[in-house]
Amino acid sequence: MAALVSCWSPAAVLAQSADPLPSWNEGPAKASILSFVGRVTAPDSPAYLPEIERIAVFDNDGTLWPEHPMYAQLAFALDRVKTLAPKHPEWRKQQPFRAALDGDMKTLAASGERDLVQLMVATHSGMTTDAFEQIVTDWLASARHPHFNRLYTDLAYQPMLELLSYLRANGFKTYIASGGGVEFMRPWTGRVYGVPPEQVIGTSVKTRFEMRNGRPQLYRIGEVNFIDDKAGKPVGIWEAIGRRPVAAFGNSDGDLEMLQWTTLAGGGRFGLIVHHTDAEREYAYDRDTTFGRLDKALDAAAINQWTVVDMKTDWKVIFAPETEGRPVGE
Repeated sequence: MAALVSCWSPAAVLAQSADPLPSWNEGPAKASILSFVGRVTAPDSPAYLPEIERIAVFDNDGTLWPEHPMYAQLAFALDRVKTLAPKHPEWRKQQPFRAALDGDMKTLAASGERDLVQLMVATHSGMTTDAFEQIVTDWLASARHPHFNRLYTDLAYQPMLELLSYLRANGFKTYIASGGGVEFMRPWTGRVYGVPPEQVIGTSVKTRFEMRNGRPQLYRIGEVNFIDDKAGKPVGIWEAIGRRPVAAFGNSDGDLEMLQWTTLAGGGRFGLIVHHTDAEREYAYDRDTTFGRLDKALDAAAINQWTVVDMKTDWKVIFAPETEGRPVGE
């Protein structure tokens, strides 16, 4: 009898009725998330998964925070080019460095992946891992998004922060699998998303061990080690986790293979794409854009029955209001 009374106490009723995704409007997208989590966590469900198998992977740029007008890490790299330019006078005659110094975004946007990776490697190496982490931390402490005039780390999508928290509350382990640099993300993902550095997978440069002045250091070499994008994402996830995820969340063609590998393996699996449709509160783009093109993956979503989030329709808010301080993921 006491147990029955406790179940119907006001606190218990409130806990049962609380909405875990308050920034999501009611609709098919929200319902699909709740249904999936319910299926894989209910012990009597045919789709039940033990907690050790509840692995969810999230893209970062465009899925957890904005990727327009350019990736945040590209903005960081452009600032690094200007800082390092006095030591590299040859950059004035070399692309994409010349475009970066001139602020020629049209040329930069037209650069291929090879040129952009070259830019990243040149500005992100030649130092210890500790030194690079401090540079990233200092930059993010003051760098502001050019459109929203807010710190980049204050622009995590509130609905996605709620989703991360909801999954973790239901026994999921949440990972980031991004085309961005792993060591660019690790200094802040724990604070912003609640995802610790050991659960971040991304593009990396080669690193070597050195003894410097009697102290052991890891030194970042100016060579690409691994590109965690497109077909590289499933490889990176497998090498880091050793398990196939049961849920994947992305927003672009760069996430297509990750979504395919996660969801097309049978069983109760879940795929979701964030579709940027809100030009007023954020940005609207898909098939015709340089950063975050959503073309093949959008077509695949219909075929594979992935959930497509219409940002304009499905999200009540996009960012936490500035007056409320840091988002809930901190």
